[in-house]
Amino acid sequence: MADILKDAVAKSAHGTDPGLAERVRLLIADIEARGEVAVREMSRDFDHWEPEQFQLSPARIEEIVAGVDAGTLDDIRFAQAQIRNFAQVQLDSIGDTEVETMPGVILGHKNIPVGSVGAYVPGGRYPMVASAHMSVLTAKVAGVPRVAACTPPINGSVPAETVTAMHLAGADEIYLLGGVQAVASLALGTEFVESVDVLVGPGNAFVAEAKRQLYGRVGIDLPAGPTETLLLADDTVDGEICATDLLGQAEHGPTSPAVLLTTSRQLGLDTIAEVKRQLETLPTADIASKAWADYGRVIICENKAEMLAMANDLAFEHVQVMTSDDDYFLDNLTNYGALFLGPMTNVSYGDKVIGTNHTLPTQGAARYTGGLWVGKFIKTVTYQRVTDPESSVLIGEYCSRLCAIENFAGHQAQADIRVDRYGGNKT
Repeated sequence: MADILKDAVAKSAHGTDPGLAERVRLLIADIEARGEVAVREMSRDFDHWEPEQFQLSPARIEEIVAGVDAGTLDDIRFAQAQIRNFAQVQLDSIGDTEVETMPGVILGHKNIPVGSVGAYVPGGRYPMVASAHMSVLTAKVAGVPRVAACTPPINGSVPAETVTAMHLAGADEIYLLGGVQAVASLALGTEFVESVDVLVGPGNAFVAEAKRQLYGRVGIDLPAGPTETLLLADDTVDGEICATDLLGQAEHGPTSPAVLLTTSRQLGLDTIAEVKRQLETLPTADIASKAWADYGRVIICENKAEMLAMANDLAFEHVQVMTSDDDYFLDNLTNYGALFLGPMTNVSYGDKVIGTNHTLPTQGAARYTGGLWVGKFIKTVTYQRVTDPESSVLIGEYCSRLCAIENFAGHQAQADIRVDRYGGNKT
């Protein structure tokens, strides 16, 4: 029986805030009705940003990139090389296929990149440079011919490193625009940007809700909520590293759950003490402390099997495993966005540079989906060809009887005409 050393005070929110949803609905409707005029008003009101044009020209992009520190450019290029390499490996694992299932019956599928992608790269307190790698770069590796990327201005200024990352990742268009007005412009199209087929990228609650409402008109990567981190640890590690890894993700936002499951009571106590100590000096303690107070948990489990069961039930976005038997969890965990095995890796590596994608499922969505990857930008479509008349007749006879069961007379006629023509009964 699990023993809770520290429980969450607040309950993690699932579902949609009706008030926020209505505000977003009205914003989207306004953009749909008034186009760029509405977008400009929102950009002015929300971001104090009303440039002559939202799209950055090639010359302006080159100027921005030229102003970025050479060391920062090297770091961005290194990170993008890792993400590009792994995305290419993933793409190479996806193959077209064709098979002859019976004489003259050929079935196959092809993998076709979507035509266009809108990539949102968040700004605000945390300008998410890495999100450019994860969305723009991955789409380009998948073969998407057009990627339009948006990021908001920060305090009325251009986020140079973010724009640089978008450019180096291969963005075909870059817009300095944020919030609902950005994702709605990408999805609906306005005077200054053509609509896209798929929207991807993280964002605040307004952006996430806008993507939810726009889904159907465009595809989206996945539902997004507050960042979640789960540690599975035993006495092979110490409280300092556990506390560091919990707070490293709690700083994302005041509603970000950070949970430790451990078989060691001493580790649990040490971690709680270490969190308190580290919060005294952590520069982002204003956010991380709120998240830890309201959504932090430390739970003592009887054994690794109980840790496994609880982890699968939580279905968290990030799961970090630091135990004497990490492979047990690799082999048996089924519900998670991304897994980090052993104390020499951590969630921050995955967020920024190691090569896997950081856009991951939250709020239990890991039960039914994985995160963003090249496959999200690809449509797997099927085709069929029948070249043998006997096979067409055989399948047609089965099809005719099955259509009759369902009362689909028109469907049945499609089968019957081929049975008649290719079965030698054509009059």
